[in-house]
Amino acid sequence: MGDSTHLTRCTACTSINLAKIMDVKDHFKSGEIFTIHECKSCGFRFTQDAPDEDVAYQYYESDDYISHSDTKKGIVSQLYHKVREIMLRRKSQLILSLSTEKRLLDIGSGTGYFLNYMKHKGYDVKGVEISNTARQFSIDHFGLDVVSPDILFSQSFSETYDFITLWHVLEHLYNPDKYMQKISDLLVDDGYLIIALPNHQSYDQNKYKSYWAAYDVPRHLWHFHPNSLTTFASRHGFEVIKMQDMPFDPFYNAMLSEKYMGHRGGLILGAFTGLISMLKGKSNIRKAASVIYILKKIQVTP
Repeated sequence: MGDSTHLTRCTACTSINLAKIMDVKDHFKSGEIFTIHECKSCGFRFTQDAPDEDVAYQYYESDDYISHSDTKKGIVSQLYHKVREIMLRRKSQLILSLSTEKRLLDIGSGTGYFLNYMKHKGYDVKGVEISNTARQFSIDHFGLDVVSPDILFSQSFSETYDFITLWHVLEHLYNPDKYMQKISDLLVDDGYLIIALPNHQSYDQNKYKSYWAAYDVPRHLWHFHPNSLTTFASRHGFEVIKMQDMPFDPFYNAMLSEKYMGHRGGLILGAFTGLISMLKGKSNIRKAASVIYILKKIQVTP
């Protein structure tokens, strides 16, 4: 669909020790094949030769892209909406457990459900969303203050925040280093950065491999695991202080993966695999299908 960029250095640790590990098909939109490469130094994975940012929107253009369209078509989408209500409460409880401060910026705010939930909890909220459709929905439907990434990186955007959240967003960002620098500038010294990401060390990835739905090429550019995220964060002056699992993600991943594989009875098989993956993630957070990372700025002693 357009030009691409070939990476020669690891985004997490900057090593040049990279190798191709698999081909993955874009099952969601284009049917194109993309390659996953891995850093042999830190284990970070990435989508090699992903489409350039100026044409990336073409790979999101579908009513089935739930976080942008709010669609309820299909059983998986319906389950997504039901689970979202539960996860909104869990996210709110996590934030409340960390601090009583109330200024929150959500980067990649989608259709605004999380921001709206937190607004009703008394938070001073603002969002950043690249999709014009999703951004306008959150403004019209919830009356939220949501801006484009261009505004985020403008000199006029200088407010500071107690919490900055990226819920399954970092893996989509074309310049993660630039975002991390801006986040560092906007987050107060004792504030919290919360990042949720798929984990390629999970049971469900090991089972489905190239069919694993959370690779989601080429929309997902970066494929982290706990060690590589810790390395990446440290390079930008942050440390991981806590990790939590996202208990419903393994079910969603597995059901979609079964669909991509064309298995009959995929929902049942996916539910069973999702249960196993969830339990493994509960017993070992480093094997969770998705991980919530709670980070703080590394405090330098004078």
